[in-house]
Amino acid sequence: MAVSGETLAIVGIGRTEQGEHPGRTAASLAVEALGEALTDAGISKDQLDGLITCKQMAGDGNDEIIATTAGIRPRYSTTLDYGTCNFSLHQAQMVLRSGMASTIALTYGTNQRTDRFPFAGGRAPGAGSFSTPYGFAHIAGQAGMALQRWRHVYGTTEEEFAHIALSQREWAQLNPISLFKTPLTMQDYLKQPYLVDPLRRADITMISDGGVSLIVTTADRAFDHTDHPIYLAGMAQVGATGSTFTQDDTVLREWLGDVGDRVFASAGMDRADMDAVYIQDPTAVWPLQMLAHLGFQSPQDIGPWLAERHTYPGGDLPVNTNGGQLSEAYMWGWLHIFEGVQQLRGAADLRQIKDARAVIYASTFAFVKAAASILVRNES
Repeated sequence: MAVSGETLAIVGIGRTEQGEHPGRTAASLAVEALGEALTDAGISKDQLDGLITCKQMAGDGNDEIIATTAGIRPRYSTTLDYGTCNFSLHQAQMVLRSGMASTIALTYGTNQRTDRFPFAGGRAPGAGSFSTPYGFAHIAGQAGMALQRWRHVYGTTEEEFAHIALSQREWAQLNPISLFKTPLTMQDYLKQPYLVDPLRRADITMISDGGVSLIVTTADRAFDHTDHPIYLAGMAQVGATGSTFTQDDTVLREWLGDVGDRVFASAGMDRADMDAVYIQDPTAVWPLQMLAHLGFQSPQDIGPWLAERHTYPGGDLPVNTNGGQLSEAYMWGWLHIFEGVQQLRGAADLRQIKDARAVIYASTFAFVKAAASILVRNES
């Protein structure tokens, strides 16, 4: 597809090893990934005039710390209060269109695995006072409640739901940086204990350390940096919908349908044009709900459809070809963008989807905010 000169183009990607990095700060991991992205883009840090970061759970990794650690002086910088890369990507597009910066680093780092960040303890301010004292200190608590409600309303069975974790594990076995490569069968899955009923161990991501970075600029400058830019063809968000506990059936997240309709309209594309789907997955509930509400299947049909193995390697709609957060690593969705770019470059090795031209990446901030992006390679 043709793109306009102001369209955001991803010209560099970088990441660290994933897993455990004892003694490393979140900022140092973010800066390491930034260095890899600069090398990939073929530019120096002095050519950056924008920086967008986001806080990790422990609060480290804001823009002034990363700028100082990296030795850069951007004209524009900001730290988003929520980590998923989608919101950072959209922020960058708006900054580029405003002219406040022309070459921007999007960078995330976290050390929350080895730093042992606590999810509970102390006071629970604001909306947390209605949830944390009752065991909802971790997103898996809300996700478990959401899955119970989903099954009651739409009838998805335990075995059907299992195919999300199973398919992503198969993809992870093709990914050299995945933390979980051990084969996972249906029998293995059903033998696992519930961690948060009805979620089993394989349904919940394991916290990890690492960093990821993107370098973005405008389409009319992209070929100054790389011969394989990837473009942001469409984007959409839905703003804060309120607390999980203030709306009827908000855990079903039917409002995700609005994001899907608008992101495809903004790109002038349809669901059938997507070669792969990437969904931020702190738990397997996210792919279940998003595949349905984004319009790839109805909520009533999503369970049987998953059981038909459409999302597995060799299926007709690959989902989270990196293994997702469930099996690759937990980087708040940033590695999903990395993988999408690799697929569109034709550089995903054993995971490569033949002739991939367009992918969608969807994410949420808990149960209250969502975003979606469509990435394409330029066919003009």
